[in-house]
Amino acid sequence: MSYNSLGARVRVYLDNGTTTPVAREVLDAMLPYFTEKFGHPVFPYSLGLEAAEAVERSQRAVAGTINAKPEEIIFTSGATQSNDMAIRGVAYANRHRGRHIITTKVENPSVLRVCERLEREGFKVDYLPVDSEGFVDTAELERKLTEETILVSVANVNDEIGTIEPVEEIGEILRGRREKIYFHVNAAAGYGKVRIDVKKMGADLLSLSAHKVHGPKGVGALFVAEETPIEPVSYGYISLFKLRPGTENVPGIVGFGRAAELMAENFDRDVSCMRRLRDKLMAGLEEIPYTVINGPRGDKRSPANVSCSFKGVEGESMMLHLDLHGISVATGSACSTTKLEPSHVLTAIGVKAAVAHGTIRFTLGRYNTEEEIDYTLSVVPRVVEQLRRISPVKPEQL
Repeated sequence: MSYNSLGARVRVYLDNGTTTPVAREVLDAMLPYFTEKFGHPVFPYSLGLEAAEAVERSQRAVAGTINAKPEEIIFTSGATQSNDMAIRGVAYANRHRGRHIITTKVENPSVLRVCERLEREGFKVDYLPVDSEGFVDTAELERKLTEETILVSVANVNDEIGTIEPVEEIGEILRGRREKIYFHVNAAAGYGKVRIDVKKMGADLLSLSAHKVHGPKGVGALFVAEETPIEPVSYGYISLFKLRPGTENVPGIVGFGRAAELMAENFDRDVSCMRRLRDKLMAGLEEIPYTVINGPRGDKRSPANVSCSFKGVEGESMMLHLDLHGISVATGSACSTTKLEPSHVLTAIGVKAAVAHGTIRFTLGRYNTEEEIDYTLSVVPRVVEQLRRISPVKPEQL
């Protein structure tokens, strides 16, 4: 652990794309629902009604951030469950019309694994390629549409390289089809970073996660537009939501609602700050020789994301060395940090495996400061130089 000139421990958290610290206001909102307001929301006595009303308030809060109706919000355990419910649920409910699904090669594993499961069940899935910045070719998507296509799933923001995909254009293409094609958007990485309007997107389903916006872990949401045919993919005790059986995590749902409110109240300020810090961090990192920024620039990139490949450096070693200096970062996408193979996203945009292994993902959040970025830029070049000195692979060879 590093210490500053005053002897205080340094901790710079730059892995907000994986998870975020719970906001104090969120924690304060949750606490009473563990001890004082602990009722089950399905029962009509006072404690139960209090819990049910809290769930409804959170539905309204989350719905208001994406221009949805409260009754279109179903609370889940997180975006992974939301993605599974959305993709398999719509696939099963519409398989009498067709068995064709379209997604992309750069989706989160929580989407790709579900699609692979459906392939084993007889569905056909097309995985669209992307360009060198991670963008989907909408013309290619349109060419892939057939009379058998029932679902398209594309994230609005790539969680690894920050690409903001043209989801509104995709939604417009799908709206123009004679036969209804349902559109699912995994918005976990984009929530709180870009404006989300399910009506402008033409989204029929949209996945969210609380812990990406300073809410608690273990709670997320699935937006399901009215009249969207969808089947449950798990079964059991039904409380408030037929699609997701089991007793609701009321404290978590309350926390998600409060996190959504705070995100909406401070959206412009927070996004502006993250974008300014992102650009400063990106510019400083590019001064390091043999360094490559992955993904697009400017307004087409998430304001919170900097994906950087340091040639001749092993990413996991760099992550651990930065941690010794009090800096927390990730080596790949949020769900791939423990894997040894190169990132499927970086491979898809054409990054060589040897270079991909030297990639660090820095992700910003509401509480990061300019002083933290200055400190990070003072440490990273030294760590890169140190690791390159002992590396058997020289950066100029890559």
